[in-house]
Amino acid sequence: MLVSLRFAVAGDVYAIKLKMYEYFIYEQLKKYERVNKSFHVPGHKARGDFKLKFPVAGIDATELSYSDNLFCPAGVIANAQRDIAQILGARKSYIVTGGSSSGVLTMLYVASKRWNKLIVPRNSHQSVWNACKLFGVEPVIVQGEEKDGIILPPSPEHIEGLVENDVNIAGMIVAQPDYYGNEAPLSAYYSILHSYNRLLIVDGAHGSHLAFEPERKGYAGVYADMWVDGVHKSLPVLTQGAVVSVNNQNLVPEVEEALCCFRTTSPSYPVMASAEYGIKYIANNPRLVTEAKAAVKTFKEKAHGFTFYPSDDWTKLIIDFKPLGISSDAAAEFLEKRGVYAELSDGRYLLFYLSPMTKPRDLSALNLALNRLRENKKLAGSYKESLPFPKNERTYSFQFALKHKREYVPLKDSEGRMCAVNVGITPPCIPVVAAGEIVSKEAVAVLSGGKSTFGIVGGKIPVVKK
Repeated sequence: MLVSLRFAVAGDVYAIKLKMYEYFIYEQLKKYERVNKSFHVPGHKARGDFKLKFPVAGIDATELSYSDNLFCPAGVIANAQRDIAQILGARKSYIVTGGSSSGVLTMLYVASKRWNKLIVPRNSHQSVWNACKLFGVEPVIVQGEEKDGIILPPSPEHIEGLVENDVNIAGMIVAQPDYYGNEAPLSAYYSILHSYNRLLIVDGAHGSHLAFEPERKGYAGVYADMWVDGVHKSLPVLTQGAVVSVNNQNLVPEVEEALCCFRTTSPSYPVMASAEYGIKYIANNPRLVTEAKAAVKTFKEKAHGFTFYPSDDWTKLIIDFKPLGISSDAAAEFLEKRGVYAELSDGRYLLFYLSPMTKPRDLSALNLALNRLRENKKLAGSYKESLPFPKNERTYSFQFALKHKREYVPLKDSEGRMCAVNVGITPPCIPVVAAGEIVSKEAVAVLSGGKSTFGIVGGKIPVVKK
C-alpha cells in the first residue's frame, strides 16, 4: 500500500511517498496466540508464572501449519524475507536468529569453497577468525594506519597488491562500519576485487540503519556480494536478530546450503518476528532516522567542552576523554552510578551507541550527566596514554600455528615466540597477535597493560612448541 507522509524536523517539512509494509510473522503469531492448544514445544506452554515473567511466551511458537518453517519457507516467513530483500536492495535475504556471527560463518563457508585464502583486516570480529579456524581458511591479515588510537580500514592500493599477486585469495571480508563508525572505501574495494573476479564480503553488524540513508549511502549492500546485517544492534529488534543477504545470484545455492549448517533448527519466533518488524518499522517510519540524526546534531552543538571522535556514522557517538585528562573507564564508572551505561570504553574513548529509536530526551539526560562528570575534579589526571598497536612479523601460517603442538609460557617471556592462537585485549576484541605471528616486545607491552585480555590463561600465552 502506498501512502503519502509529511513530517517536520527543526522547522523543515518533509513529504515522501512510501510503501507501507505488513508485519507478516508477528501478525500471524498474534492471530493464533489465543486459540493454540500447545501439544508441541516449547515446554513453557505459555502458562503460569513463566508467562507473567516473560510476556513474549504467547508468540514463542515452533514450526506449525500456520507459522511456516525457516528452513523451507512458503508462508509468512517467505513473505517477510521477500519484503526484507526489497527494502535492503538484495536479491535474496534470510533471517537468522544467531546474530551476525552466524551470518559470518555462513558467508565464510561459501568463500572457503572457492579458494583457501581471504583478506582479513586486523580489526575483524572474533567470528571471522573463528570461521577461518573452522573452514581451514588462511587469513591474509591487513592492518590499516592507526590514527588517534584507532586502526582505520586498509587502503585500496594495498588490497589490489594482494589480489594481483595471489590467485588463491577468494576475496575480502570487511566491517562496514567498524565499531567506531569508520566507513571502509567499499566502492574502491568492489572495483578492485571484481576486476580480479574475487568476492567482497561485508560484516555489516553495526550498519543496518545505513540502509535507510539517502541513496543507502555507506550501506554494505550497495557493493557487497554477500553481507550480514546485525539488525538488533541499531534497529528496534530483539537481541540476536540478524539478516544475511546476497547480491551475487551465483552464490544463492551455497548460501542456502550454509544456512542449513549454521542456523538452529529451533529458531526463536519472537526474534524472527522482531527482525522483520524492526526493518519494516523504520521503512514505514523514515522520519525516525531524520529526527534522531537532528537530535544528535543538536546534542553535539550543546555539549560544550567535549571532543568527539570524527565517526562517519551518526549512531556512534564517541567522546574522546584524552583532552580532558580523564580515563574513559573512570568516566564510564561515574556515569553508571547515575544510570547511564555506554556501549564501550577503551581507556580513551567512550562509545554511546544510538539508533533511530533514540529520543532528544535521552540525549538531554546524557548531556546533564556529562556536565556533572566534567565538573568532577576527582577524575582529572586519571587518563593514561595507550601504547600504539604493534605490527608483528609472521614466519608461518595461521593454520600451521593452530594445528601445531603448543605450550604455555609467561607473557613476559614470550617475546620472539610464535603465537599459537589469537591473543588480544577487549574491548574492542582485536587480536594484538594472531596465530602464526611472532610475539614482539611491543605486543608484550600492550598485552601486559590491557585491563582485559583474551587468549591468555593465568598470565601465560600459548605459543608453538619448539
